[in-house]
Amino acid sequence: MSSRPDNRALLIAGPTASGKSALALAVARARDGVVINTDSMQVYRDLRVLTARPTADEQAMAPHRLYGTVDAAVNFSAGAWVDAARDVLAEVREQGKLPIFIGGSGLYFKALTRGLSAVPPVPDAVRDDVRVRLERLGPEALHAELAARDPVSAAKLNLRDRTRIARALEVIEGTGRALTDWHSDALPPLLPPDGVTAVFLAPDRDELYARIDARFVRMLDEGALDEVEALAARRLDPLLPAMKAHGVPALIRYLRGEISREEACVIGQADTRHYSKRQFTWFRHQLPEFEWMTPEAAGAKLDTAFA
Repeated sequence: MSSRPDNRALLIAGPTASGKSALALAVARARDGVVINTDSMQVYRDLRVLTARPTADEQAMAPHRLYGTVDAAVNFSAGAWVDAARDVLAEVREQGKLPIFIGGSGLYFKALTRGLSAVPPVPDAVRDDVRVRLERLGPEALHAELAARDPVSAAKLNLRDRTRIARALEVIEGTGRALTDWHSDALPPLLPPDGVTAVFLAPDRDELYARIDARFVRMLDEGALDEVEALAARRLDPLLPAMKAHGVPALIRYLRGEISREEACVIGQADTRHYSKRQFTWFRHQLPEFEWMTPEAAGAKLDTAFA
């Protein structure tokens, strides 16, 4: 059993295609670590290629947890991830290994270090009813309904923000309490600040965008289209998180004959680049305690940080 203090943990965040997985694997192999997925899309088993999950060979080199464990039909939330991560963290601590949380989902990292609101699960019947009304009436009508029942949440949302309007409305219908009320009952963070090393990989933007574009083309060549075709055949709710993964909507349009494969590729690349920009902005404002550095500098720093 290792003598490592129980509160040691490494957090590796960064935009998509910034080299997080390779760095996490290198540290895990060198420092007896366990790589724990902290990405909201890589939890879905249906999208291994399109979400750039670690390969089978990479997962054989070091323990990996919480990758590909959730079906695309599940509306997997940050709260559900926290519950799963809590169990994994306890196991890793018991084994005396170094927990390495790695991913690009800012809310998951915020839950780790700052806690999360305690919104309970919403019944499927309530969620389905809200989705049906959303499709029939449109987001503006549901926003007006939300404004009458939860004016604080409604005031924060754009009239066309379908996902967040539906979420706020289903919470008040399913729980009897407004989303803002639940947010006041926060769950404690999983990791205390003492002992946590948190880095955000910040590569050169132009180089990052070039890698994003090249990787999307490679994904198409390696089976991403087959994944999306199988997913589309299930006819799932288009508002489910897995159905909104970068590239999925555009590739479904291609499969329907609405656009060309080249157009779908361009859209998928652009969506992914825009998401990477949002990741930079989100971490800068929401989690300033993360230390920003290039992937090369992070590799040098972490090579000795947990010796």
